Amino acid sequence: MKLAYYPGCSLDGSGVEYGLSTRRTAAILGIELEELEDWNCCGATSGHNTNKILSLALPARNLAIAEKTGLDILAPCAACYNRFRTTEHAVRHDQNLKEKIEAIIEMPYSAKQETLSIPDLLANKIGIEKIREKVVSSLTGMKAACYYGCLLVRPVEHTGFDDAEDPQSMDQVVKALGAQAIDWPYKTECCGAALATSRPDVGTKMIYEVLLNARETGAECIVTACPLCMMNLDMRQKAAEKAYNVKFNIPIYYITELIAIACGDAQKTVGIDRHFVEAGQYLVTVKERAAEAKIAAEKAALEAAEKAKAKAAAAKEAKEKAAQTGDAAAQDKTPKSGETSAAPDTKKIDGFVTALTKNPEKMAAKLVADSAQAGVLASIMDEKKIGKLAILMAKDMELAKKAAAAFVQQELKRQGECQD
Repeated sequence: MKLAYYPGCSLDGSGVEYGLSTRRTAAILGIELEELEDWNCCGATSGHNTNKILSLALPARNLAIAEKTGLDILAPCAACYNRFRTTEHAVRHDQNLKEKIEAIIEMPYSAKQETLSIPDLLANKIGIEKIREKVVSSLTGMKAACYYGCLLVRPVEHTGFDDAEDPQSMDQVVKALGAQAIDWPYKTECCGAALATSRPDVGTKMIYEVLLNARETGAECIVTACPLCMMNLDMRQKAAEKAYNVKFNIPIYYITELIAIACGDAQKTVGIDRHFVEAGQYLVTVKERAAEAKIAAEKAALEAAEKAKAKAAAAKEAKEKAAQTGDAAAQDKTPKSGETSAAPDTKKIDGFVTALTKNPEKMAAKLVADSAQAGVLASIMDEKKIGKLAILMAKDMELAKKAAAAFVQQELKRQGECQD
């Protein structure tokens, strides 16, 4: 992926660590950044507060330069991004305004390309899975509050890449790095912006409230993609602490710093040492937590494997015992001579009992082929013999015939003994 790169004033000045980490993040993720030639300030806050057409013409000049390259534009600064998107929207929806802007910048501009913010680029263009694949030093154990501020997701008709009230793009990235993204209500509240200098009584209170809410919801650090938010929450954190007699000591990070760190960069490479609130030690703590979590996970996996192995062995042993028991039971249940293993059908038995009782001669003829012997069988039919024969007939007719023949032979033998 190749993008036109607009660093703006902040990334080469007050937000230099944002510039360092943005370039490192781009290199890690395989993004080629081509810095715009002869770019100018976007106008930021002061432009649209003084002159509407100027506030659009300033970013339009940069966008027109980018349009010549045919590349989409990356504007990491939230204020620059917002001004660029506002200008794109205006040019696309107002032909008269478009012509006025072109006359001022003395260049054609059609808003064909798209300006991307860092969260939009990471979550929607690069993709969370690709970021996760690049992680070599997980941030497991980090508790981060992702702070979007005012300008990244509003107004939604200009930005539109994330939910304006509960954005998730940076949260998803933070999770991909292994950290915990804290759910908190101040993620899109204003940090006070320039009020910290023009109205410190108002601006400092707004900074304090953001920091306080982050701490109260369990965050141990704040992650941003806005140089002005970083300046207020990091550089002016001590002023808020002094004004409200509290101690926060909450490190503030650019999302790009965390990506670079999680992907193996040293802290100094991305400017962690440039922060006002000490931010390096917390990353060391997170690294220690991640190592402990890894050891615990490996131990748990080993224990689970041992349990699974033991369970499998027990199951195998139980199966073997069951097989042995089953063989013995099968041997015990092997039908003896004159028996079958199948359970008799009671309805069939009742039917044969009835038939043997009512028609002994006919039934005897079915059991004994010799008519004389069949007559003998019919003559000796009693309740006991009928019951025995009925059960055998219901199970196996051949066994019933053998039993009938035995009854006949017993009777003939008895009769012979009587004659003697």
